[in-house]
Amino acid sequence: MEKKNVWENYTAKQLKELEKLNLEYRDFLDNGKTERECIDTIVNTIEAEGYRELESVRKAGGALKKGDKVYSVWMNKSIVMFRLGTKPLEEGINILGAHIDSPRLDIKQNPLYEDGGFAYLDTHYYGGVKKYQWVTIPLAIHGVVVKKDGSTIELNVGENEDDPVFFVSDLLVHLAGEQMEKKASKVIEGEALDLIVGNKPIVIDKKDSAGKKSGEDGENRAKEAVKAGILEILKTTYDIEEEDFISAELEIVPAGKARDAGFDRSMILAYGQDDRVCAFTSMRAMLDAKASDRTSCCILVDKEEIGSVGATGMHSRFFENAVAELMDLSGEYSELALRRCLARSCMLSSDVNAGFDPAYASCFEKKNASYLGGGMVFSKYTGARGKSGSNDANAEYLAHLRGILDEKKVVYQTAELGKVDVGGGGTIAYILAQYGMNVVDCGVAVLNMHAPWEATSKGDVYETYRGYVAFVEGAAL
Repeated sequence: MEKKNVWENYTAKQLKELEKLNLEYRDFLDNGKTERECIDTIVNTIEAEGYRELESVRKAGGALKKGDKVYSVWMNKSIVMFRLGTKPLEEGINILGAHIDSPRLDIKQNPLYEDGGFAYLDTHYYGGVKKYQWVTIPLAIHGVVVKKDGSTIELNVGENEDDPVFFVSDLLVHLAGEQMEKKASKVIEGEALDLIVGNKPIVIDKKDSAGKKSGEDGENRAKEAVKAGILEILKTTYDIEEEDFISAELEIVPAGKARDAGFDRSMILAYGQDDRVCAFTSMRAMLDAKASDRTSCCILVDKEEIGSVGATGMHSRFFENAVAELMDLSGEYSELALRRCLARSCMLSSDVNAGFDPAYASCFEKKNASYLGGGMVFSKYTGARGKSGSNDANAEYLAHLRGILDEKKVVYQTAELGKVDVGGGGTIAYILAQYGMNVVDCGVAVLNMHAPWEATSKGDVYETYRGYVAFVEGAAL
C-alpha cells in the first residue's frame, strides 16, 4: 500500500490550525514535565472549558444529566474526564486513553552525599532508558517535598534562564579507553547516574576556633562542607531539611523548552513526548469534539513506563470506580449495568509508535513501519516476539475505525514496533481489553523514543488530534 504524506494536501487554513495546535502542544510539554504538573495543567485547562470535579458533585448531593462534563483526579497523578451523551451509559463509552509518565531519573529517599569535593543527589532511573544518554546534559529538578505537618513544597529548578542546572558527569575521552570497550548497557551504570548539585564549601565562622557551627562537630563539618552548603541553601531557600527527602517525589528531567526542529520547522524536539503527545491530543479532542449521543471519556494515567502498576497505574481500579460513580450520579448504576458499560465500550489506546529511522533501517520492516509525516499510527497488536503481552484488535473494529477516519479524510498509517524478534513493547491497551471492550493502539510516530529529547512531526500531531476528534464523535461499533 502507498504511504501518504500529511503535508501534501493541506490548505492554508489547515496549516494555520496545525501551527496553532502545535504551539499549544509545546506549551503543554513545557508546563507538564512530571505527572503532577501534567495534572495541574490539564485541570486548569478543562475547568476553563466547563468541566466539574466528580467528587464535588457527589458531596454536594447533586445529580448528572446528559451533556454534563466532569472529571476525577486520583492522587494528583491520574485523571479521567467524561462528557455524558444522550444514550444510556450501559450502551458503552468512547474512550481515549494515554499515559503521562515518561522515563527520567528519580531522587532516592536518602540521596545527599559529598565525595571528592562535589555534592551529589543519588538517583534511581525510571522506565526504559539508555543510561549513557543522560550524562553531560543540563538537567532540572521537578517535584514535591511533603513535610511532616502535611505542607507541600513544590520544586521546579533549572527551567528559567536564571536558574542553575544540574548534570551527571562522564569520563573524559582521553582516559576512557577501558570504558569504551564496554557494552552500551554497561558504559554508564545505574548507580553512576548521580546528580552533581554543588562544589562550594560552606563558609565556616573563623571566630570559632573549633570550627563548629550550629552545634555540629567541627571535624565532620570540615569533611562535608560542600554538602553542608547545599543543606543550608535548601533550608534558607525552600525550607527543606535533609530528612524531608524521605517524603519527597523529585524527578530529574532534561532542562529546556520544547523547540521547533528542522529548517522547515516541521518537527518538535522535546522531552516526554512519549506519551504526552497522545495525552495532549486526547485531551484537546475531548474539549473540541462536537456533542455525541454516546458518552465520551479520556483517561490519562501514571506508571505505564514501569508496567502500569500501583494505585495510579492502569491496573488499579481507579477508572472502574470512576465509571461506577458516574453511573450512580446519573441514576443508572447497578453492578450488571457497569459490566455492560465497560464491555460495550470502544477505546483508542493513545500511545506512540517507533518512527522509522533511516540511520537504523535494519531494525525496521519498511512496509510495516510508521513514518514521521505519515499521519496517525494504528498498531493492531504490540507485544514482543510471538505477540507476547499484546492486545490484538479485531478486524471488525479496525474496519469500523477506517470508515470513521476516511469519512473525515484523516491521514493514517499502520505499523509494528520494529522487526519481528528485534524487540517490542506494550501499552495500556491489554488492560482495558480485559473488560471485553474493543481496543486498538493508535498514536503518533516518535523518533528517539525514550531518549531525553524525542522528535515528532507537527503534521502527525495534527492528524492524530483530528483522528481522536472523529473517534469521539463517531458511532459505536
